[in-house]
Amino acid sequence: MEKQLKQFFEFLENGKKLSNNTLQSYRRDLTQFEAYLKENKKNYSKLKSDDIREYIEYLHENGKKASTISRSLASIRSFYQYEVKNRKVKNDPTEGIQSPKIEKRVPSVLTSKEVELLLEQPKNVDLKGIRDKAMLEFAYATGMRVTEIISLNLDDVNLEEGYVTCKTGEKQRTIPLGQMSLKALKEYVENARDYLIKDEEEKALFVNINGKRLTRQGFWKIIKYYKEQAHITKDITPHVLRHSFATHLLQNGADLKAIQLMLGHSDISSTQVYMQFQNEGIKNVYRKAHPRA
Repeated sequence: MEKQLKQFFEFLENGKKLSNNTLQSYRRDLTQFEAYLKENKKNYSKLKSDDIREYIEYLHENGKKASTISRSLASIRSFYQYEVKNRKVKNDPTEGIQSPKIEKRVPSVLTSKEVELLLEQPKNVDLKGIRDKAMLEFAYATGMRVTEIISLNLDDVNLEEGYVTCKTGEKQRTIPLGQMSLKALKEYVENARDYLIKDEEEKALFVNINGKRLTRQGFWKIIKYYKEQAHITKDITPHVLRHSFATHLLQNGADLKAIQLMLGHSDISSTQVYMQFQNEGIKNVYRKAHPRA
């Protein structure tokens, strides 16, 4: 891919005569994209639309603004259109991919019923089902980013006290686990994880069927599978569960500051985006609590 990018940059500079600032934007976006593909061992010429959606999700998880993601997608699209035109690749994986709406900072939130339907799908009939049940329950119960979840080690979870310690760089936060999540997690740790791991030195909390630490791609595919099993039409990603976690807490009367701490937002303004979904929750609280409602 390095050679193809070099040719593309030369085309932009000499053929398109783009400004230096625009060129730097292309370089920054595509260099980051190339690094992501290398890290995840993906061949740029064999990507599908789902791979591009996953990359967009990855950028979103890492705090990139919708405008930045939109620009990055445009850069990737231009590169693939150039490659298709020059017959270096057969298909453009960005075709049909919509840019995120800049004014809409929260892309999608599940209803409580949709969450319940999704979480009902994994069945405790085999090791994979036990793991998947624990993982989905855990994701919704904690609101953690997928990168944080797959980075967890077994020691980061206290099953007796019912909480998880999330470490991101030098920062760490403690998040409580609800009864449903704790029950599913105990079932996984006690009756599935030990049978999945091949190496007793493995520290990862969630592992794949080969006994290795679960990857982002693995997490993504699992959610997609159960979404289809549940016949939910909304696009569900790991980050949508995070949005739903925060939104449902806020709708049910949770303090915004507490939600900020659980999400790991350094700035309260990042958490305030969920206020746009609070109106319905306030109405429900009013109807239940006010004597004249």
